[in-house]
Amino acid sequence: MKLTQLTAKPKLIPITIDDEDTVKEYGEPIEFWMYDKHKLETFMGMANLNTGNISEVSKLVNTIVLDEKGKPILTDDVTIPMSVMTKVIKKVVDSLGNSVSQTTEQ
Repeated sequence: MKLTQLTAKPKLIPITIDDEDTVKEYGEPIEFWMYDKHKLETFMGMANLNTGNISEVSKLVNTIVLDEKGKPILTDDVTIPMSVMTKVIKKVVDSLGNSVSQTTEQ
């Protein structure tokens, strides 16, 4: 198999935060988007992340968390509640570290 057969452009996928506490507090699930595939730099950034440095965590999450058009949601002039941010970070980490093959259609 040629390596080129495994290449594909990343697609935006919806990520939903729908745990009971979130739905109870906000009245509905919370949705954001991220790409289904990422460059090596993103994975290495996550692997080498100093979780004690909130600035590093913020920069990485800000580049991954997008709206349905692929535009960053979290910019320098806006923020979200910390309770939601921790759930967003967990969803991002779970998605980046999933065990599903990146070449498998879902």
